[in-house]
Amino acid sequence: MTIRLYDTSARQIRDFSPLTPGCVSIYLCGATVQAAPHIGHIRSGLNFDIMRRWFTYRGYDVTFVRNVTDIDDKILAKAGDQGRPWWAIGYENERAFNSGYDVLGCLPPTVEPRATGHVPEMIEMMRGLIERGHAYAADGNVYFDVRSFPGYLQLSNQELDNLLQPSGEGETGKRDPRDFAMWKAAKPGEPSWETPWGRGRPGWHLECSAMAHKYLGESFDIHGGGLDLIFPHHENEIAQAKAFGDDFASYWVHNAWVTMSGEKMSKSLGNSVLVSEMVKHWRPIVLRYYLGTPHYRSMIEYSEEALREAEAAFARIEGFMQRATELAGKTVEPADEVPPAFAEAMDDDFGVPQALAVVHTTVRQGNSALTADDKESAVARLAEVRAMLGVLGLDPLDEQWADASASRGDDLHGVVDSLVRLVLDQRQAARARKDWAAADAIRDQLQHAGLAIEDTPSGPRWSLS
Repeated sequence: MTIRLYDTSARQIRDFSPLTPGCVSIYLCGATVQAAPHIGHIRSGLNFDIMRRWFTYRGYDVTFVRNVTDIDDKILAKAGDQGRPWWAIGYENERAFNSGYDVLGCLPPTVEPRATGHVPEMIEMMRGLIERGHAYAADGNVYFDVRSFPGYLQLSNQELDNLLQPSGEGETGKRDPRDFAMWKAAKPGEPSWETPWGRGRPGWHLECSAMAHKYLGESFDIHGGGLDLIFPHHENEIAQAKAFGDDFASYWVHNAWVTMSGEKMSKSLGNSVLVSEMVKHWRPIVLRYYLGTPHYRSMIEYSEEALREAEAAFARIEGFMQRATELAGKTVEPADEVPPAFAEAMDDDFGVPQALAVVHTTVRQGNSALTADDKESAVARLAEVRAMLGVLGLDPLDEQWADASASRGDDLHGVVDSLVRLVLDQRQAARARKDWAAADAIRDQLQHAGLAIEDTPSGPRWSLS
């Protein structure tokens, strides 16, 4: 068994070889909490949740660090616009992000450090970089000298002479316009911390280098994030960490975006779809299926039609699981191992689309067994489906989704079932007296109400269409 993954820094798929046998260490750039999350934000956390689950299934002990950027230019701008404390905006949106991760079934990280809680570690790193000649203080700011680090821009494959480095307001005293700020001098009304170079606040890039060093050490296995973070954020993280003396990440893994009309979903474009609103109209497990089943390196073009297709596809899986469970007469536990074809797909750069094809093939085999009244085969296929969906965090029979369904009012299913049964009894009575017109009219009315009716040897069955 060898897991292979695409390494952005190598620009190819590589065999995964952990630094410590049997262990995997992952650092994921998490939320910048200036606003509530849209589904594009949550996709990254969901993709790496599936990656983490697969490593765990393969027997690895996973340490998963996902940070929170709770101090940032955008957060401070929002605080000024809204007349609210910066920390209140950050904490409110941090809770919204965690709620989004939770509602879509993401496992909590091993640790979730905040930037503002790690200023001492940042000061230590800046001091070391200044002593090594890789950084300098100017006008209360601290800058990284990009020309001092020969490996700069290897991740993004750019030329330094062609670089246009983003700069923020108040970043004065640079020796080279391409140098980037690790620490920003204090401004009136902004939060600040005391350092040997004056009061100020963290730059965006420094915090991740410092927190990865604190929780994962001088070297770790995988650094993850969205494609948009390759430059400048990840490039600058590498420069800071390696110039400080760390080996840093062995592999760089980046997930693609959720787009609308071909553009990256973002707040600035006004095309974001908030998770808190989406779950009012779509079941969270369906949203997870929609966001988690495309390959993590493939763009997702958002549309309601695509969501409806995902809903229908997942309903076919659930329909088989419901019928097979009824035939078994008891809860069928997941199989101990997933089918080999599923494992092969997941081992190959976490190929969820190919793995999902195995799920649907197994569902079709299970439905054939149900039609043939082959209980043993149907139950075996159900166990395999549960095992595969469990790895993807999509098993509707898992306790987490059962609890979520109850909290959303799906416990009314029994009441609805009783009402539908009364109507179905009337339809059966019409069929018994061969009043086919009345029976068909009842069926058509139920379908118009959003219910699908299936006549089976054991009687009619209804489901949401």
